[in-house]
Amino acid sequence: MIFSKTLTHWYSNNKRNLPWRETNNPYYIWLSEIILQQTQVKQGLPYYVAFVSKFPTVFELAKADESDVLKLWQGLGYYSRARNLHASAKYVANELKGKFPDNYMDLLELKGVGDYTASAIASICFNEPTAVVDGNVYRVLSRYFGIDTPINSSKGTKEFKALAQELIDKKHPAEFNQAIMEFGATQCKPKNPYCHICPFNEGCLAFNNNRIAELPVKIKSAKAKKKHFNFLVFISEDNKTILEKRESKGIWQNLYQFPLIETEKNANDIEGFNNFLENHDLLKGISFELSLYNKEPILHKLSHQHLYTQFWVVNVEKLPTEGVSIGKVREFAVPILIGNFIESFNF
Repeated sequence: MIFSKTLTHWYSNNKRNLPWRETNNPYYIWLSEIILQQTQVKQGLPYYVAFVSKFPTVFELAKADESDVLKLWQGLGYYSRARNLHASAKYVANELKGKFPDNYMDLLELKGVGDYTASAIASICFNEPTAVVDGNVYRVLSRYFGIDTPINSSKGTKEFKALAQELIDKKHPAEFNQAIMEFGATQCKPKNPYCHICPFNEGCLAFNNNRIAELPVKIKSAKAKKKHFNFLVFISEDNKTILEKRESKGIWQNLYQFPLIETEKNANDIEGFNNFLENHDLLKGISFELSLYNKEPILHKLSHQHLYTQFWVVNVEKLPTEGVSIGKVREFAVPILIGNFIESFNF
């Protein structure tokens, strides 16, 4: 109880002014929580504002084309979140007549909603005392209580959830949950936390035992795979290019990209790469001029793979397949890697 009171007192004096804290409308809370998954507030805030502006209710979001949702999401990464967001909006709008589930267990039925998001919505919107546990909460609890259990283990997930549930203020769960997340985000930060002005420093085991940098403990994930991506940027004399939709499951599903060739190493180190291109399905039997846009590969890091990317500009008289006007390229939903190239190439 002392922990809870100290925390909520700190929160009342230090919380940031954020738009989703001015409402308990489940649509807005759900939207903010999905956007902020694996995303910092400063990055997610403009996206939240854009989504609320374009889709002010769940019905507008449900009626939108997936391509429009993905385009608005562009740059946030983890695009499965956007696809799940759209699918759940359709479910709530069409099956539930626009009424969000009002309890933790039913919220878990929504696509893309797990324990953390269901707990956040249930507590903030419906005052259900179910504790949130995200990266910020793991950090606060592991440091204060000196817990060594890896946070990304099944044992750790259960242990920290149980502890958070034990600590939550049953009468004011929304305030407690938002307080502990805010505390982890702005006070008990991953690096350089403000320990000397922390209201918990007298009882914090990590602070008093000089273990701040050691906690929380996390099991090292498998080494990211290295891939080499080569995008063919066609430019025809009538100012058209080729964009392809990634329809297979995996990264960037349903986003657009330039025709892609994967190689085992940097293509400019591959002897005869030009000859290899001549036999590519899109280039067989046609004349083209090839130039490498970036000699140094662009490193794009994803959670499980590192992409070393080069863009090859292919000038042709006429496209070998149906294309799109260069003036319309920016209208397509593309991965941020492609989007950055489009900006720098000045389409």
